[in-house]
Amino acid sequence: MARGLLMLPHYKAKSHLIRTGFSSYPNNCTKFLIFSTSRKSNYVRLLCSCSSSPQNDSIDISKYKETFSKRMAMAGLKPHHPIAVGVSGGPDSMALCLLAANWKTYGVNVASRANNDFVDGLLAIVVDHGLRAESKNESEIVQHRVLKMGIRCEIAQCAWTDGRPKLGHLQEAARDMRYEKLQHICSQHRIGVLLIAHHADDQAELFILRLSRNSGVLGLAGMALTKQLFATHPNFDDGISNSILLVRPLLDFSKQDLYKICEGGKQEWVEDPTNQNTIFARNRIRMSLRNSSSSVFKSELQAIIFACRRTRVYVDHICQTLIDQAVTVMPQGYTIVDLGILNPSEVLDICLSKFVTLLLQFVSQRQRPVRGSAQKLLLDYFRTFPCKSSFTAAGCYLCAAPGSKGTKIIVCCSVNSALPMKMESFYVGSFDKQKVNISKELSQIIENGKSYSNKMVLNMSNVHFLNLMSSTESILTEAKRVKILSEPTFTSIFSLYKTEFEKFQVKTETLSDLKSKKVIESVKVKELGHGQIGHFMDRFLVSWEFVGANDGCSCGSGQDSVLEVRHMVDADWLYLSDLTKSDNLENFQLEQAKRSLLLLKSIPVAARRSLPVLVNPEGRVVSIPSVCFSICKCLKVSVKFKPRVPLGGGYSSFL
Repeated sequence: MARGLLMLPHYKAKSHLIRTGFSSYPNNCTKFLIFSTSRKSNYVRLLCSCSSSPQNDSIDISKYKETFSKRMAMAGLKPHHPIAVGVSGGPDSMALCLLAANWKTYGVNVASRANNDFVDGLLAIVVDHGLRAESKNESEIVQHRVLKMGIRCEIAQCAWTDGRPKLGHLQEAARDMRYEKLQHICSQHRIGVLLIAHHADDQAELFILRLSRNSGVLGLAGMALTKQLFATHPNFDDGISNSILLVRPLLDFSKQDLYKICEGGKQEWVEDPTNQNTIFARNRIRMSLRNSSSSVFKSELQAIIFACRRTRVYVDHICQTLIDQAVTVMPQGYTIVDLGILNPSEVLDICLSKFVTLLLQFVSQRQRPVRGSAQKLLLDYFRTFPCKSSFTAAGCYLCAAPGSKGTKIIVCCSVNSALPMKMESFYVGSFDKQKVNISKELSQIIENGKSYSNKMVLNMSNVHFLNLMSSTESILTEAKRVKILSEPTFTSIFSLYKTEFEKFQVKTETLSDLKSKKVIESVKVKELGHGQIGHFMDRFLVSWEFVGANDGCSCGSGQDSVLEVRHMVDADWLYLSDLTKSDNLENFQLEQAKRSLLLLKSIPVAARRSLPVLVNPEGRVVSIPSVCFSICKCLKVSVKFKPRVPLGGGYSSFL
């Protein structure tokens, strides 16, 4: 997606800036409008349109429409489904708008529509990052162009409450903010599907980039056609969607294809010549690929990416089967893995590794996968049967399930993790208006997409790289052996890999030095007031209400009270045990304490420690909602295990 970037010092003149960018644009791109700020800001953005030569008039984009329709069908989408499109104004996203509008209207010439005649069920979203003075004006220009195409279009304004991100983190921060805004607007408009304009050239760049990071086969598969994005805040109603489906229908299209689509549709777009700045790895890779790519090289590079994607589809299918058969999710937030059913000794390393990663990501609700030596130790741990030890990794604690004699493993959240626990607290009313009942339709779309994915699952003999976990050279060598890559292409890719790998190593060493000096600050658990809902550790929805008299209660609680939510400690179940022996409790309190203690004993000790506990400002336990314990009748406390990302969700790649 094209965006205005920082113009580096070696770009000294506007005329030179334009000349350096010409080589990557179509020869018939004839109209240039330069938007630049003062000399102090040094930002520039170039708006372009095509000439109306006879050659443009004769461009036939019917084959692109057909390919686009097939990709949308593979994602489980049909023209009647409401969809949104992320638009930057570049040739990629403008071509996506053209194709999406045509797909929606079965080939109607949307370019000639009147401004008040919009394509039904299609919304374009332009994100104004607000990082440059002229960004607002540029966003409005892009919005005007999209509206002229007959597509409703909204601008999402970004507010950087903590200040502008630093240059080293600018792209990542802008990307995160962009997706947050896109998802927010989709939710407001009851739209469950978002189209993004990533294409084949982006995929090729990502392949080389991940190759230089020594990514494994699953990482080299690149971007998936579909992926679920889950909201930062949970929903409070099972009938309401907590996610949107991100779809990339242009992964089979090259950059030149997208130029042709814009030309054929007589559509203007934005160009950003500063994308050639070699300070960013992606830009260096893009220029290297452009300068050295023959048609054979491009074809073979896409072929190895496709082979990796096919491997990932197979691995994802195996992992989902293992999850369905061998994993039980308990309402207290932990999982039980039946090693007898899993039979880990018969599961390939690459499949078992992905399975374990999905499991730990779900329990901890942290998206970073397990890597390196920890990954190998986890594989050894799961393959040891029966299980006789415990293991801590990636925010999770693993041990043998009580009474199973090591045939089952418990995976629960580790409260002793180096990363702090967190809790978001908020009033229900402030978020209900943004939620939309689209979960049923979205679930059906996802199921439709998975049915296409299942058809792609081949016999293991037809899937490459299953025995190659992470060695870059071995993956490339195997691709050459099975004739996916020719010798010249192998040499070129390996050369690109070595160049970027060396640059990455230098950068990593620098960042490591900086990180070692950084002091890690703990995050204080937020307080929870009457009528609020807290999402504790991204896993439990916790709420409490005061239902007693207006003048308060003898327990010290009232509507103005504030309680704190923390995880359970050993002293809490000792406290319950002491209550059952107390002579100062009323009968209902005594019975409740006994019943709660009995329930608590049925939960494995390791799993108890991540349960939420409500305490008053003096630190006294008020409620342990997971075992239905409250110190007073005037408090109505509830808890529900509601992980932000479900097991396997958001990490699987359908296609």
